[in-house]
Amino acid sequence: MKINLSKYRWAQVACLSLLPILVCAQSSDLAQNLADCMNGWQSCDHSKLSVSESADVAVAEHRLNTRNCRNGYDSCDRSKLTEPEAIALAVADYQQNVSNCKNGTIPCDPSRLTQSEAREWSLTQQRRNLTDCQDGYDVCDRSKLTPRELREDIARRQRNFSDCTNGWTCDRSMLTRWQIAEVDAAEHQGNAQNCKDGWGNCDHSRLSVSEARETAIAEHQRNLSACKKGQETCDYSQLTLPEAKMLADTEHKRNYMACLRGHGYCDVSRLTAEETQAIHHAQ
Repeated sequence: MKINLSKYRWAQVACLSLLPILVCAQSSDLAQNLADCMNGWQSCDHSKLSVSESADVAVAEHRLNTRNCRNGYDSCDRSKLTEPEAIALAVADYQQNVSNCKNGTIPCDPSRLTQSEAREWSLTQQRRNLTDCQDGYDVCDRSKLTPRELREDIARRQRNFSDCTNGWTCDRSMLTRWQIAEVDAAEHQGNAQNCKDGWGNCDHSRLSVSEARETAIAEHQRNLSACKKGQETCDYSQLTLPEAKMLADTEHKRNYMACLRGHGYCDVSRLTAEETQAIHHAQ
């Protein structure tokens, strides 16, 4: 049986040529695994680490666990902390709880406070609740107000309700539901009255059908009165034909009397022939 040596030689050459690629790929996988371990990722395979790499990873994992404990993460394993680290964490946790209680943030455990800290926390809670009530926040608990604070709160809310009802600057968020209904009704009535009286703050779009009709009648009467008085606000285009004729007759009579008496503005070009003749005879 003849052995083809050339085939074996070519096979050896092929293996030797692929060896750097295989070594490079394995080296890349090991480097990625080391990076995963250093970052504390689940894809880390500790069995692929060298002795020195295992030591470096252990240091990195310890630092990561310490940081997780300081940040209050669930992944924290307190049993892996050194005694100084555990003491420092306990101090930091205590101070954080005190700070949370003072600032009204969660979590706050009042049972962990000292007597003086608890008194300070209670006063802070009372002041914060008073401020919430004064600002009209929903978290306000009026049952915790002192009698004096409660009286002041009621008086302040009543003043605010009165301001809103009168159309002055107010805080609507402090109103109760029935107060809001009262204020809305007062605002509607005030707007309708403004429109009817011809004042500036009038929103015609908020008027009811009957209010719009009453406003239109009032506006027409004001315009007619302005036209009778010769005021610049008169809009002659809004007059009816009888009204326009009445005003024209009134103005013609005024002009004739002014020309006849020689007193007041007279426009002789507007006189009739009879009126002109009568004026000449009178002079």
